[in-house]
Amino acid sequence: MDMEFSPEDLAFQKEVRDFIAENYPAELRGKQDEGEELSKEDFLAWHKVLYEKGWVAPAWPVEYGGTGWTPTQRFIFSEETARADCIRLLPFGLSMVGPVIYTFGTPEQKAYFLPRILSGEDWWCQGYSEPGAGSDLASLRTTAVRDGDDYIVNGQKTWTTLAQHADWGFFLVRTDKEAKAQEGISFLLIDMKSPGITVRPIITLGGEHEVNEVWLEDVRVPVSQRVHEENKGWTCAKFLLAHERTGIAGVAASKRGVEKVKAIARTEVDGDKPLLANPFFKRKVAELEVDLTALEFTELRSLAGPNAGKGPGPESSLLKIKGSEIQQRLTELTLEAVGHYGAPYFRGFGEGDNEHPIGPDYAHRAAPTYFNVRKTTIYGGSNEIQRNIIAKMVLGL
Repeated sequence: MDMEFSPEDLAFQKEVRDFIAENYPAELRGKQDEGEELSKEDFLAWHKVLYEKGWVAPAWPVEYGGTGWTPTQRFIFSEETARADCIRLLPFGLSMVGPVIYTFGTPEQKAYFLPRILSGEDWWCQGYSEPGAGSDLASLRTTAVRDGDDYIVNGQKTWTTLAQHADWGFFLVRTDKEAKAQEGISFLLIDMKSPGITVRPIITLGGEHEVNEVWLEDVRVPVSQRVHEENKGWTCAKFLLAHERTGIAGVAASKRGVEKVKAIARTEVDGDKPLLANPFFKRKVAELEVDLTALEFTELRSLAGPNAGKGPGPESSLLKIKGSEIQQRLTELTLEAVGHYGAPYFRGFGEGDNEHPIGPDYAHRAAPTYFNVRKTTIYGGSNEIQRNIIAKMVLGL
């Protein structure tokens, strides 16, 4: 694969780099540098800047608001936003339900929802996992019973990321109890302000309110908010998960993470030699960089598929497996690099009264980030499930 950028690509790279330098919200940068928990408004700040520029959905078709960029330009944009440590745009609308709607939705659904996703007017969450139906998603038990022009939805979803802020959610529900497991499932768009919806927080090991439990009790959902045919929601679910898995790879962010680890490991602490001088640690970093480069080439090949009119294929499972494993190894190396300074983490510890958390600033988020990233090999379909997909779709087993 030719990795040399053309003069046009280099000019585009400069344009992106200059735009970020001039337009990234200063208050957001400040919160990131301090390791503060980000609000809904913080997440939307960068989203809205990119929306005004027309760069918020590079992967979307041009007719729905995409940029028309080449795979190389999309790669450059991803690289530059990661290099500048820009906050990641939330994927639920832009990368997940948006593609489902413009691929399977009705003209009315496209006209209403797609502009609101692009502008950030609607914040989305994902209602897939349930207690007892996570990796085995097809065993979900949330039901939707037809009642005239509505469905009556009852059930429970869990691990629903940022549902406390969501305006809308996309939910998998069972509309035919007699059908086989992967049949009889429908894909509904549900207003999260509907009567009968209760959102309760799940506090993670890192102390964050990131995920939630969602209860649906006799929630009325218009049939017009079903995407695709009744009982054909599994088609939408597979399509969405392929897009989600591709995004989970996070190559550009991991490359920046490696540079941060190396910077930490070059620092002398308490008069000791830099950790990067240790050949065993240095070898771990080198092995991670080699794997990350291989993943980067795989991601570039996967980007070429959609550009040729194809959706993400089984390579998205490869990206998900390796990307999530690399992210976990990266947090492990970070925790190793900060040493004992990564241990004393408590929410609110050292705040106020001129007190400060123990140790250097770069160590304060090492432990909670490590805990949070343990989930990456599970969500989007566990890595064990992805290996089954590869065995079937790639190896023909």
